[in-house]
Amino acid sequence: MTVESVNPETAGETGLREPPVAGGGVPVLGHGWKLARDPLSFMSRLRDHGDVVRLKLGPKTVYAVTTPALTGAVALSPDYIIAGPLWESLEDLLGKEGVATSNGPLHRRQRRTIQPAFRLDAIPAYGPVMAEEAYALVERWSRGETLDVTTESFRVAVRVAARCLMRGSYMDARAERICADLTTLFGGMYQRMVVPLGPLYKVPLPANREFNRALDDLHVLVDEIVADRRAGGQKPNDLLTALLEAEDENGEPIGEQEIHDQVLAIITAGSETVGSTIMSLLLVLTEHPELGDKIRDEVKSVVGDRPVAFEDVRKLTYTANVVTETLRLYPAVWILTRRAVTDTELGGYRIPEGADLIYSPYAIQRDRRSYGRHEEFDPDRWLPERAGDVPKYAMSPFSVGNRKCPSDHFSMAELTLITAVVASAYRFDHAPGSDAKPRIGITLRPRRLMLRAVPR
Repeated sequence: MTVESVNPETAGETGLREPPVAGGGVPVLGHGWKLARDPLSFMSRLRDHGDVVRLKLGPKTVYAVTTPALTGAVALSPDYIIAGPLWESLEDLLGKEGVATSNGPLHRRQRRTIQPAFRLDAIPAYGPVMAEEAYALVERWSRGETLDVTTESFRVAVRVAARCLMRGSYMDARAERICADLTTLFGGMYQRMVVPLGPLYKVPLPANREFNRALDDLHVLVDEIVADRRAGGQKPNDLLTALLEAEDENGEPIGEQEIHDQVLAIITAGSETVGSTIMSLLLVLTEHPELGDKIRDEVKSVVGDRPVAFEDVRKLTYTANVVTETLRLYPAVWILTRRAVTDTELGGYRIPEGADLIYSPYAIQRDRRSYGRHEEFDPDRWLPERAGDVPKYAMSPFSVGNRKCPSDHFSMAELTLITAVVASAYRFDHAPGSDAKPRIGITLRPRRLMLRAVPR
């Protein structure tokens, strides 16, 4: 099953079909109602209706892609670009000139600017910061207080991203504001994506006012970060310096808006997605305490009595497999959209130019057709002798192709190191008020995770 451009005048002659319409739509809102109320179940059932199916989101028709092979084809084909309901809802936050939302030559230039910060040979230099922040968690949790895991997870994610990529203590006082703002924004943006009511989101209702306040504050934070760096006159060898010194295609300094949008992308990716995954990892360790016991034993075998260091990460294979299985079952980026830039064919169906496509890594990575015991948490499915059984593109938590997350190795090292440190130090129990049900926003994470850390 491949993606091939087709001439719209000859599409009928090729025998291409219209994808079937998914059932369950309601007047006016279409399928947006189900996507708003129970999106994980809704997306997970769509493959039963076809490899490609049509959805109605308000007045829009969206094409849902449901198989690993076809989602991989969409991600790799030049016939589709970053656009559609997801990215339109994100533009207020990320802008149109950052690497997350740009396309074509601009996107390629931006990736060249940021890629050196995430080269494999650059990542070990971040190791001491990752380890220091992981052990700061362990020390802070030793007080015996109930942990608000949302706050704790996003704090460590923001601090690692800031200290590694933007080298500045000026982020310390701003970490809490960033976490609070993103919590508000990512929930509101999902509602704007699946229920596109346009002008109604401009009405000064409490939810809209809270959304706009958080959005304004985050933009102010970014301007403060850039201004602080420039006022300090220092140029450390980090990603922020690279952005401030970057040039466009004509050799001119890139514009202030692009710098602003790029910093926003760094903060967002380094906090919301990684923070959400840390929350899911702590949920997994709470609900499967035997995993923490095995991680502790592996750390003891590899590291001994000294602190875990970045150099140990490559040897902590079981711990890394727990992280990978968490990414499979609880992908932070659980939904993605693309837009067709030409009339094209996908799995025998005609996709018209301008059509928006939607697909769910969550649904793909839990599909019973791709995984035995698909709902079971099994780190050993990522052992070398078993990992080959997973169909191609059935596990792509960092995406593929030219949209693959440039920080994939950075994030895996960070997540593995943090998991090794905290699982070696603590077991976890739910505390009163904990709610492990998924919180559905642009990203996926537990709704409100309150834990007790019990020293080993």
